[in-house]
Amino acid sequence: MKTKALLFDFDGTLLNTNDLIIQTFMYIFDERFPGQYSTVDCLKFIGPSLKQTFDELTPGETEIMIAKYREWSAANHDSLVTGYEAVVETLEELHALGIKMAIVSTKSREGLARGMKILQAEHLFDAIVGLDDVEHVKPHPEPVLLALQKLGVDRSEAIMIGDNSHDIEGGKNAGVRTAGVAWSAKGVDYLMSYEPTYMLHHMRDLLEIVKGESS
Repeated sequence: MKTKALLFDFDGTLLNTNDLIIQTFMYIFDERFPGQYSTVDCLKFIGPSLKQTFDELTPGETEIMIAKYREWSAANHDSLVTGYEAVVETLEELHALGIKMAIVSTKSREGLARGMKILQAEHLFDAIVGLDDVEHVKPHPEPVLLALQKLGVDRSEAIMIGDNSHDIEGGKNAGVRTAGVAWSAKGVDYLMSYEPTYMLHHMRDLLEIVKGESS
């Protein structure tokens, strides 16, 4: 089975936003729930959409909490995000091989644009599917299926790649192969428990997968 498309989660997969996310939640929680949450506790909020998180934690206050989160996150974004080794270089090589690529994220269009400006790789992606583009976020299959539609590829020709359970489950629910990334803040064992098709220990492992199919 030949891979024609790669679908990437964004936060924690292509750009290291983990510190930004954790610090933003800690800012929110220190104000709203003083002393109740630690940075380790915040790991479980990496992956779900902000709406899912605040619907659970602060029912009836979701929009207010999202606005506070986004305001602090935007103000501190550029100073707290960092890159991962060889991500952009690998994306460039995959693009040169003719692989179609898309972002499939629970992040808003505005948030993705801010992150893409740091990554400087927007020109390498054929489609971007974010929070604003779908009714249901991962692990619902809608975002993955929309990306496949935009790319014009069959589900058998694609891999969904991410750092969280939502990415693996969303890919499986859409009928595509999946790949976890070993640089996930939640760790390899956590991702392996969701049985992804592949586990990437380095971004360049994708090149071996794609090239291995055509050799």
